[in-house]
Amino acid sequence: MQNTKKPIIQVRNLYKIYKVGTNKVYALNGVDFTIFKGEFCAIVGPSGSGKSTLLNMLAGLEKPSKGEIVIAGKHLEKMTENQLVGFRREHVGFIFQSYNLIKTLNAVENVALPLSFRGVPKKVRNEKAKKYLKLVGLEKQMKHMANAMSGGQQQRVGIARALVLKPKIIFADEPTGNLDSKTTMEVLALMRRIVREQSQTLIMVTHDNHLASYADRQFHIVDGKIYKIEECHHDERDEEELAVFSAKIHEEAAQKDKENVLTVRKVRGDGPPETGTAGIISEKADIRDLEEQ
Repeated sequence: MQNTKKPIIQVRNLYKIYKVGTNKVYALNGVDFTIFKGEFCAIVGPSGSGKSTLLNMLAGLEKPSKGEIVIAGKHLEKMTENQLVGFRREHVGFIFQSYNLIKTLNAVENVALPLSFRGVPKKVRNEKAKKYLKLVGLEKQMKHMANAMSGGQQQRVGIARALVLKPKIIFADEPTGNLDSKTTMEVLALMRRIVREQSQTLIMVTHDNHLASYADRQFHIVDGKIYKIEECHHDERDEEELAVFSAKIHEEAAQKDKENVLTVRKVRGDGPPETGTAGIISEKADIRDLEEQ
């Protein structure tokens, strides 16, 4: 199957060496691999294994001591700092463990922000932001401020922000590290679905072997060396189970929204919900009240 795919990342004989006094520390020690377009890959290893250094190399955040990094036909190791900045802006998306949202902006504004650096007009970038927020299931939270959202919702905003640039590659650094187990599964299901539907290349760094098993391939790294590349076979049943789980999460979220609306009515002393157009307007007002809280 991989032979029919187009390579998007090629790493050859990659080293990163730090000098500590008179000693040399090999953060990366001769790394070789290829990643194909549309793959969900996990770089797995314990703390200090070199996985974060490798992510930084692939994203053009650090330069290697020796070796080649070819992404979409471009040699990163030969680029200047300004060229690397341009490369990241045009071709790379990031999903962070701590979300890195601007708390004083709402969901649409956070997702649209990277487009402003490309000079995209406000109306156009906001429409694109709304499109990707719908894709990640946050159509009802578009006007919510970042600090008023749950961890799972904030990470969904982070995923939408990475996607809005239509990057060639998305790098996710411990993307579920701050989430509970249930929300972790929700975010993993979402990332898997996006990889399939958008033909997106996603590289996730994690220390958790269980989380890594949801990727198409796992690159196990220890002491700066990849000692095993493991292919994970996900059959249609796996995909269906994740789809069912994701749908269930959405249903629970919708039910919670309804319960919140009823709570607002109870606090305000409103009567039972009205029917017809008046009832719809009343419910929209209730939801708007929640969004403004």
